[in-house]
Amino acid sequence: MVERLRKQSPFIAAAVVIALLSWLVVSGFVSSTAFHKNTLAELEEKQTTVLELSAASAAASAAITLIPGDTATPIADKLADLSSHFLLVLCAIFLEKYLLTITGTITFSFLIPLSCLLYILHVIFDWKSLRQLAAKLTAFGLLIFLVIPSSVWLSNMIEDTYQASIEETIETAKETTAEIESSASSDDGEADNFLSSIISAVTDGVSNVIGGITEKAGAMVNNFIEALAVMLVTCCVIPVLVLLSFIWFAKILLAVDLPVSDSGIHSGLTGTGARKKQRESQEK
Repeated sequence: MVERLRKQSPFIAAAVVIALLSWLVVSGFVSSTAFHKNTLAELEEKQTTVLELSAASAAASAAITLIPGDTATPIADKLADLSSHFLLVLCAIFLEKYLLTITGTITFSFLIPLSCLLYILHVIFDWKSLRQLAAKLTAFGLLIFLVIPSSVWLSNMIEDTYQASIEETIETAKETTAEIESSASSDDGEADNFLSSIISAVTDGVSNVIGGITEKAGAMVNNFIEALAVMLVTCCVIPVLVLLSFIWFAKILLAVDLPVSDSGIHSGLTGTGARKKQRESQEK
């Protein structure tokens, strides 16, 4: 044992140094906002876009309620519902921002130092299973560390295609909202100033204007739905798909199903040992 420790002391020292550097130096660096500056800036841009879409839909919904009659009421209700859906997208963006730094802490403060400890135990006691487990923990930690940056990069590729459409939706919503408010204000003034003899003619003209505004509001709802679909895909669906892809890749890389219970862990380790003994017996 002493002779083995003497020969393996450089490997033990290297593992200790890697663990300390990962815990004391790398963890703080990769968990800082400066390290993730570009990714955070992209998430901030997504957040601004979602807030603008939510504010525009809420303002349009409030303005549509000014249209006389109940014709446009379903449109106003639909826009109000869209505002709540944009809140879901906003929560997903905030979750990505938090996980961006948390995964770095988990990987380099816990998983990699733990892997180094397992490797040291492997060197001392010559347990090959501990070396394999150390390598698997390291690979798994690096995979979860790369999940958020990879999902943001992939979502940006899709969002760039629809960015012009989203900006057009916001501008159209602002113009339509201003037009509705202006029309409602002018309608009140006309009702006070026009003589009763021409009220019917004015009413016909106002009805035509309201009909045109209602059509614009309906088209605006469609644009908002399209923008919401894009934001849901880029901010919610793609991160989940990237996470599932990484988990699938981790299972292939680690060559073991990640157990979820003590019995699963015991069964997995026992099965691995039995397969190893069977291969050794076949080789003999």
